[in-house]
Amino acid sequence: MSAEVIGHPTAVEESAAVEHGGMGWGEPGGRMLLKAVAFIFSAFQIYTAAYASLPSSVVRSLHVGFLLLLLFGLTANRRRGDWTAILWAALAVVAFVAGLYHWIFYADLIQRAGLPTEMDLAVGVLVVALVFLAGFRLMGPSLPLICLVFLLYGLYGEYLPPPLDHRPFGYDQIIDTLYLGTEGIYGTPTYVSSTYIFLFILFGAFLERAGMISLFTDVALGTVGHTRGGPAKVAVVASAFMGTISGSGVANVVAVGQFTIPLMKRFGFRAAFAGGVEATASMGGQIMPPVMGAVAFIMAESLGIPYLQVVEAAIVPAILYFMTAFWMVHLEAGRLGLLGVPKEQCPNALAALRKGWFLLLPLGILVYLLLAGYTPLYAGTIGLGLTAMIVLGAPIALGMGAAALRIAFWIALGLMSAAFLAYGIGVVIAVVALLVLINAVRKGGRETLKLCGEALADGARQALPVGIACALVGVIIGVLSLTGSATTFAGAVVAVGQNSLFASLLLTMLICLILGMGIPTIPNYIITSSIAGPALLQLGVPLLVSHMFVFYFGIMADLTPPVALAAFAAAPIARESGMKIGLQAMRVAIAGFAVPFMAVYAPVLMLQDGGPLAESIGYTPAVLYVLLKAVVAIGLWGATAVGFLLGPIRLWERAWAFIAAVLLVAAVPLTDTAGFIAAAAFIAWHLWSRRSAGGAATAGGRGA
Repeated sequence: MSAEVIGHPTAVEESAAVEHGGMGWGEPGGRMLLKAVAFIFSAFQIYTAAYASLPSSVVRSLHVGFLLLLLFGLTANRRRGDWTAILWAALAVVAFVAGLYHWIFYADLIQRAGLPTEMDLAVGVLVVALVFLAGFRLMGPSLPLICLVFLLYGLYGEYLPPPLDHRPFGYDQIIDTLYLGTEGIYGTPTYVSSTYIFLFILFGAFLERAGMISLFTDVALGTVGHTRGGPAKVAVVASAFMGTISGSGVANVVAVGQFTIPLMKRFGFRAAFAGGVEATASMGGQIMPPVMGAVAFIMAESLGIPYLQVVEAAIVPAILYFMTAFWMVHLEAGRLGLLGVPKEQCPNALAALRKGWFLLLPLGILVYLLLAGYTPLYAGTIGLGLTAMIVLGAPIALGMGAAALRIAFWIALGLMSAAFLAYGIGVVIAVVALLVLINAVRKGGRETLKLCGEALADGARQALPVGIACALVGVIIGVLSLTGSATTFAGAVVAVGQNSLFASLLLTMLICLILGMGIPTIPNYIITSSIAGPALLQLGVPLLVSHMFVFYFGIMADLTPPVALAAFAAAPIARESGMKIGLQAMRVAIAGFAVPFMAVYAPVLMLQDGGPLAESIGYTPAVLYVLLKAVVAIGLWGATAVGFLLGPIRLWERAWAFIAAVLLVAAVPLTDTAGFIAAAAFIAWHLWSRRSAGGAATAGGRGA
């Protein structure tokens, strides 16, 4: 059995369609035009990333213009034959033309900064309205309504009672902030979307089409597929691998899930549980280094820290997240008595690596560049270029008869590409251009060029939900920045935390989960971190840890019905209700709820300095100690949720395990001691009771 049954173009096509509210390319008549627009969009983003030839404000404006053009164009092409198609097409053109405004009047806008003209305000109102419409079209009413509340607050908040009121602002000041400045829809999230995020989406799209999904699933199937509950463990491992190149949970669900979900169902797992496992594992891709979700890049830019620091903080929580999913699957399989895939039907993991090892090279170079201190923008551009070289070079190498020639070709290609360290990105672009020319004139090369074109077009389409969310949530950032109201909201959290830090953390978690029931991870993180981040900092929580706390629960919120986008992406594959899948996903992920709390009380869990534990016993021992606590707590939490360890667990035993796990979450020495004692006693009791039950069963059998 092999994962090569997965069709990579289909996976990308379906994942994009799911993320866009079921939106595909639409009718054949307009499909080629839209793909051309998407291709130009991607080419523009690659060019500006490589050469930075335009001012940042212009790139952001054009980025949003392209997003609106593509989204409204896709909408129009789905409604061909309907009069509304003409309206959507007209809006697409108007939106793109409006996106050129910052480019055309760049010098004038700088000279009259703070003094907008009537034309500036008119175009600003138009663009803000179009961004709201795009958000409604793409994500439904929840996020646009929340942003509208903040917009109305900025306009009319002066009439609210203290302390919610603020000084009066005219609509010209609001539009100036939201449209003309860099704190509104063209703020930090849009900047990150137009640079790092877009490149890494393209990076993942190229690797998917190069065959990375097959490699990941074959390795996962070959390593854990034959173990107890193997098919579900394959979903966890393959999704963890996939998370290293794709920060999109939905794309991960569809790309990997179309192989793993049917496999889980075939070996006895219920459809809802199979979908829940895949949804949970796939959402973990957002915190899985080196290519994390869009929030990680926004976080690094917002906090003014290197992306590598965010990666370091995420490593241990990411491992614990996937360990949680793996453990829950193992326990559920034991409870149901499910076995794995017969070993003879599993592919050989080493053979799969020998066959597709070259696909790991761009990922390895990307990690090296990030560790070496290069910016994510540079690392992403180089990684994308090297991936394109592999995709374009593979058919050329296969056309060479002798193995020696193929080896020489790859060595020469590697030496040429390595020159980028000395001569910059231009070398990689020149090599890619040469490979394009060779493929254009050789037999079969045009199919490869078509595949690359499809990857560029699909990458642009996959960027739509991220880019639109970043632009729309800029309304909230702009209003909070203009009115200074974030301080008021943060004060409420601080007031609660003065009596109990745990209560403040619990309140922040609930805000994340409630917001996440209606909006995606990116706006959830931006809204909650803007309010809770400064508040938790005042309570002694390191800023990066508080932001990771919000980020982590934003991911959990994406698994929480009624929205649970990843669960609904898995629904058509599992042929089960998205709501039921979402409930199972929460059950699979429930043991991981303890991890962010433990990190707050012991920042060393996120490899951060500080905290009483690190000061008392040293940094490295503190990391190992907290990691041990987390693993034991996750193990007990999983046993509590599933009701199974080495055998079934009775209700009062589950309560025992739960109390022991809770005691280990807190960072108080007394509770740690009590938690370890309770955990050890529970495990000893469980082993003794299982042995007694086995002995009684054996004795009964002999007596019979």
